[in-house]
Amino acid sequence: MNLSKEQKKAISHIKGPALVLAVPGAGKTTVLIHRTANLILNKNVSPEKILSITFSRASAKDMKYRFNNIYGDISHVPVHFSTIHSFTYSLIREYAFKNKNRYTLIEDNSKKMNKINLLKDIYFSVNKDYITEEKLESLINSIGYIKNMLITTKDFLLEFKLDIDNFDHIFNTYENYKKTNNLIDFDDMLTLSLEILKKDNYLLDKYRNRYEYIQVDEGQDTSKAQLEIIKTLAHPKNNLFIVADDDQSIYGFRGAYPQGLFEFSRIYKDSKIFYMEQNYRSSKNIVSLSNKFIKKNTLRYNKNVFTENQYIEPINIVKVNNLEEEYQYIIEQLKEINNHNDTAILFRNNISAIGIIESLERNNIPFYMKDANIKFFNHWLVQDIINFFLLSYDNTDIQSFEKIYFKMNGFISKKQINYIKTLNSNKSVFDRLLSLPGIKGFYKNNFLDLKLNFKRLSKLKPYEGIYHIEKKLGYEDYLRESCMKFGHTMDSLRTILEYLKIIAYRTVDLKKFIRRLKYLEYLCIQSKNVREGITLSTVHSAKGLEFKRVYIIDLIDGDFPTINSIDAFKKGNIESLEEERRLFYVGMTRAKKHLTLITYINRNDKKVSPSRFLLELENL
Repeated sequence: MNLSKEQKKAISHIKGPALVLAVPGAGKTTVLIHRTANLILNKNVSPEKILSITFSRASAKDMKYRFNNIYGDISHVPVHFSTIHSFTYSLIREYAFKNKNRYTLIEDNSKKMNKINLLKDIYFSVNKDYITEEKLESLINSIGYIKNMLITTKDFLLEFKLDIDNFDHIFNTYENYKKTNNLIDFDDMLTLSLEILKKDNYLLDKYRNRYEYIQVDEGQDTSKAQLEIIKTLAHPKNNLFIVADDDQSIYGFRGAYPQGLFEFSRIYKDSKIFYMEQNYRSSKNIVSLSNKFIKKNTLRYNKNVFTENQYIEPINIVKVNNLEEEYQYIIEQLKEINNHNDTAILFRNNISAIGIIESLERNNIPFYMKDANIKFFNHWLVQDIINFFLLSYDNTDIQSFEKIYFKMNGFISKKQINYIKTLNSNKSVFDRLLSLPGIKGFYKNNFLDLKLNFKRLSKLKPYEGIYHIEKKLGYEDYLRESCMKFGHTMDSLRTILEYLKIIAYRTVDLKKFIRRLKYLEYLCIQSKNVREGITLSTVHSAKGLEFKRVYIIDLIDGDFPTINSIDAFKKGNIESLEEERRLFYVGMTRAKKHLTLITYINRNDKKVSPSRFLLELENL
């Protein structure tokens, strides 16, 4: 096994705390695997005494596979690689058994009692309204952040603007309900374990004695709670070995706490820091430019990445006119590539997958979705557009009408809806409105206009129909109002409409449009079983992966970096923009030989600016 001088130094470290700062493609997993073998083979350490922690099941599985592949059965005791949650769950179960107690994990969504259902019920009981998918995701992330950062809801709300009414009350109700019923979620595994280690001296001593050597992979992704657990377990011997890259810390929204790495030497007085700065993955041009790019960040260890790989081609920055031209460019490129399996298309936001999936499928190019959790197809805006079409095709459809009557021109009240529901169900909803007793001329004219516009809509193809719904039926005005009322951004809603139009463009009627939506959703879900073709992934989900050829798309300022990080930066808070730069760096360093960065200048009929990160790269 050819190991570099840097790698050998890190592997040879045995006693005391050590932080290994490993740049992308430096072989950090290789170092952890060989250090584990070194402890067992050369230092006579039993595998039972080694706790190797990583932060995803996939990483733990990969490390175990690679270890067994190289070393096979080097000990009659199996070598174990664990996730932090798997380790803490074992600790909790032992504590529960010792205290004749039992905790139920509520993360299985196939069971009736689960975290999502519980939060939905609590939200409804507090706010007397159903929670949307977006708000549910925001609620779950916010709770997770609070628990991982070991802060209070008050601290959280001082730092973040949240569009969830009575968040404090919901959080406390959720926590109290779990406590009363002995329920735990993934975040509780961390906070409860920390609690156990602090109050149960028997278990603390038992686990400290059991694990004399602690190894941590992906140290930059550790949260404050996780770091505290690790610190508590490692004390007082502090045989702690953390492999990390502060430049790849991209999970701040989940509570990742890279500051823990910067405080390492202060917390562990006799610690050593090793630098692994050689990139074995990428070509010289990619390594050189990405290294200069990340040096613009100030909250980092100063590393000088280098590679002995060859120059291959410059990083390609492509500027096109609009989304359609972006897809055309990518399709032309992909048609010239024989092996799609070593190619990835990366993006900042999951919704970017929609347009690219549509184009790939139309051109018979297979794809694999790294994260098939796309909420686009069930988004309320998509459902609204379908309901408008359904009502135009069948103007007696009171169910569809009831879902959208307040989202169009017409000034229709709930009272009027309740009244027309009592009238002849075979009659058009508009004729029923026109038969309301004592309606004034103003309302009559509105109802007649609606009737006429829905008749026109029924004759339009889906693509033209969406424009008609926006402009003629007043849906665009409703979207603006909902932005003010619910905290959506108009740009994000317009983007959903834009992708709907892309899908609608080649469909001739509603039936084919709905069928196309369902088919694309099916392809997204099924693609996880394909494992063939182009990999489509958010940059977050692509961390740890590598590809011969990478395209990063939709590089628009306000999207990547996000508008929130730009606003925070203008107010003097640099942290979130620096995390966005780290995310961009992670995307760049996934590429081995070819990297293409794509932006466009027109979206939703207005000019947009290329990502400021592209401008930084052009000026390096």
